[in-house]
Amino acid sequence: MKRIFYISLIAITLISCNNKNSKKTEIEPLISEEKLTTAEKIANANGNENWKDVSEIAFTFNVDRGENHFDRSWIWKPKTGDISSISSEGISENYNRSTMDSLTKQTDAGFINDKYWLLAPFQLVWDAGTTFSEKENVEAPISKETLNQLTIVYKNEGGYTPGDAYDFFYDKNFKIKEWIYRKGNAEEPSMITTWEDYENFNGLEIAKTHKDSTGNFKLYFTNISVKKEAKN
Repeated sequence: MKRIFYISLIAITLISCNNKNSKKTEIEPLISEEKLTTAEKIANANGNENWKDVSEIAFTFNVDRGENHFDRSWIWKPKTGDISSISSEGISENYNRSTMDSLTKQTDAGFINDKYWLLAPFQLVWDAGTTFSEKENVEAPISKETLNQLTIVYKNEGGYTPGDAYDFFYDKNFKIKEWIYRKGNAEEPSMITTWEDYENFNGLEIAKTHKDSTGNFKLYFTNISVKKEAKN
């Protein structure tokens, strides 16, 4: 009888331990999620965990303003820093971001601009020298939806456009729906556009289209390709 009682006691103890471990496992992700910043949550909502495997990303940056069209294409290998640019006239240029001269820097300024439009949710966690502020339940400038706002301000030195600010308007799923660009952190907006037409490219969620409120301006991406490193 004592033996049966002893075995039963061990079984109860093991079940109790398993329940405790189960509760701990269930709670830990919640605690971890709570510790993330809003910038990290936005980046993660767009597939930031997959970026470490990206070996190459290619895209064409397009702008339609009225009857005028502009485009240029890029191939970027983030692990090596190698970049290829192809203008709308078909002129190509290859360079590495670790060895740039004055002419290359002019090309690179275009790349940084276009890449920011493409990958801004990730830039929120990549870029140093920034400050953040947040507001909840604000009216989005174009749709008038009630969204949350994350503002990022860049320091006044370094980079191609120091001191600029961006107001990101995101939904409950931490997906950006609209943004305001404010040159030099001015109070008045320099540009306001939507973030729409999201599509998944090999684990990265990318908004392919941005429009202003007038319908006269459209910035969009075509020929998007994301390659990952081959796993052994």
